[in-house]
Amino acid sequence: MNPAAAAIVALAVGTYAFRLVGPLLHGRVELPGRVQELLSSGALVLLVALLATGALMEAQGFAGWARPAGVLVGAVLAWRRAPFVIVVLGAAATTAVLRAVGVA
Repeated sequence: MNPAAAAIVALAVGTYAFRLVGPLLHGRVELPGRVQELLSSGALVLLVALLATGALMEAQGFAGWARPAGVLVGAVLAWRRAPFVIVVLGAAATTAVLRAVGVA
């Protein structure tokens, strides 16, 4: 087996192990309240960082103003509890219209 295939198999086994550990340990391990709060905050920070880099960066530079505007519209629609389809279509339409009128 070549090294690339071995790495893929190792990552697949590791991913499956992580997914399996959650249900197996549910109810057996009790985390303190502070740790649960920190884990929740950490997950939120990671999601915001992913959103920011996806919305603002393309290749190795700024993505332009149309994409962040579309993400902002989608975020507002999601915050207002619009249906998922409306959130996606609103964000895509905003980005498309801005790009059509020449906003990069």
